[in-house]
Amino acid sequence: MRVLVLGTGLQGKAVIHDLEQSSLVSEIVAADMDTCGIAEFAQKLGLRKIRLVTADASNRNDLRRVIREAGPKVVICMLPPSFGFDVARAALDNNIPFVSSSYTGQVIELDDEARRKGVTILPEMGMDPGIDLLLAQLALAELDEVHGLYSYGGGLPEPSCADNPIKYKITWTFDGVLKAYKRPARLLKEGATLDIPGGEIFRQNNVHVIDVPGLGKLEAYPNGDSIHYIDIFKLEKHIQNMGRFGLRYAGHCRFWQTLADLGFLDDAPISFNGASVSPHQFLVRHLTPRLQFRQEERDVVVVRISASGLKNQKPTDVVVQLTDYRDLHTGLFAMNRTVGYTTSIAAQLVLAGDISKAGVLSPVGDVPVSRVLDELKARGMIVESHVEQC
Repeated sequence: MRVLVLGTGLQGKAVIHDLEQSSLVSEIVAADMDTCGIAEFAQKLGLRKIRLVTADASNRNDLRRVIREAGPKVVICMLPPSFGFDVARAALDNNIPFVSSSYTGQVIELDDEARRKGVTILPEMGMDPGIDLLLAQLALAELDEVHGLYSYGGGLPEPSCADNPIKYKITWTFDGVLKAYKRPARLLKEGATLDIPGGEIFRQNNVHVIDVPGLGKLEAYPNGDSIHYIDIFKLEKHIQNMGRFGLRYAGHCRFWQTLADLGFLDDAPISFNGASVSPHQFLVRHLTPRLQFRQEERDVVVVRISASGLKNQKPTDVVVQLTDYRDLHTGLFAMNRTVGYTTSIAAQLVLAGDISKAGVLSPVGDVPVSRVLDELKARGMIVESHVEQC
């Protein structure tokens, strides 16, 4: 069966590499504005199922042309999130299932039409969102009554190569990192909603520390809106504490709060000597070449779910964690693998008919959790769980 992958950047390469190994896939049509990078990657690894196509996803007519001419059994979108709706719209117009790693967002508007047409639309099948939602279901299944649910996710250099002042290196676009660094957050704390402005997520009163074996004590900072997951997981009755957090090495949060306070994350352009550039753009350009991994260095991804509540009327704590490391043979970072392999696995489940429900689906309730996690473990990822009763 033929698969169309739109977007051949770091995460798209991981999708394509994983699809190459699948007996379900006979051809991978890889489309992007610039295919030089994926051509080099395919040649290096000897990928034989791939066919490259040049496409401009910002041009809706070109997007529809590529989907129509490719004739795939599933469309996988690994383009920036802003393209997600248009790609899903074009796939639905051609009655083709759609899978992506990005948040659902505006794609939810296609739910009724997708149901009528019998078409599967499955976003949020990446690392975060994606793996975190699957692990959360495992953790919640251990409890009869849920009082707290914390989700943690981070992509970091291994301790041995965390050798720059901020102990961070790039495994996805640094522009995307900085956008996340100024995104407001919402938590549930002792039963009350706590709204944290984007410019304050790194303040010390909003940061706590968790201990991760092998990595040590990591700073956890608020990362996006956790409140809407209360409804998704049906936790309204007893939940008191809920949060989503990013993970970084010690000192990272204080550094970035200082830069945020000084306006270095601002988007408003500043004119200087005839040029106009925002502080945000300056940081992306200036730091990107300084925060690269060497060929022999690995990153590590940690996704941890911590849940608390009651089991058989006894206070119970549950921790479920997935860990992955860069594959030096392929060059794929753990961040690429956890995002891209998860998306690929979801697409293969759609191809196999194991996910066939129509409409805009969610990893929560519409995806076979154990099946996906078993597939991730088969690709070398480590999944661990611990349950403790008081």
